[in-house]
Amino acid sequence: MHFYRPLGPVKALTFDLDDTLYDNRPVIERTEREVVSFMQQQFPQVANLSREGFNRIRHQLLEQEPDIYHDVSEWRRRAFETTLQVHGYSDNDARQGAELTMEHFSYWRSRIDVPQSTHTTLSLLATHYPLVAVTNGNANPHMFGLSDYFKLVLRAGPDGRAKPFGDMYLNAAQQLKLAPETILHVGDDLITDVAGAIRHGLQACWINDRERNIMHEPTGCLLPHIEISRLESLCRLI
Repeated sequence: MHFYRPLGPVKALTFDLDDTLYDNRPVIERTEREVVSFMQQQFPQVANLSREGFNRIRHQLLEQEPDIYHDVSEWRRRAFETTLQVHGYSDNDARQGAELTMEHFSYWRSRIDVPQSTHTTLSLLATHYPLVAVTNGNANPHMFGLSDYFKLVLRAGPDGRAKPFGDMYLNAAQQLKLAPETILHVGDDLITDVAGAIRHGLQACWINDRERNIMHEPTGCLLPHIEISRLESLCRLI
């Protein structure tokens, strides 16, 4: 555990989900394969659709509507709908097909193997602090066994703009009835988690489990209050 700023009193913790509490990269890899396969089988006119082709449509949609980034579920749904439309399906069929594909996506997106160390750490911390999940993603903690640890789960889109905007950070503070400076946010991203939390008055813990050197990170990053390499190190705060 490395300290970069004085750590003040901590009365609650907020957590990023993806790549903080589990490795999200294989989850997304598998989910995208399964979803493209599903669309190929369900919709004959996209039988030759590739992941690359789908992602091109998805990124074009982002270029046309940058604010859609703040709700990744709606972004996905719209990308599925647009994919079907450009392959010749009517607006109504594309809309219904997108809803069906989103159900399939949601199933695979939340099939996550959470390390036992994460369960142990969150279970212990939850006996001492209120815990809140603050995520830009769309994984459902209830489906992979983490929901019982959290008093709140805040998601970009329904609960405000994506991190590093302050909507969800301040939403958490308001619902917990705590001053932002008494909340420690824990996350793996130096921009969305560390800089986002600090700029909106929270304290920040960077989980660096890939042996990165903070001094070699891009400029514009803010130093966290603390850096840890393993989630379990948070138990030392108790």
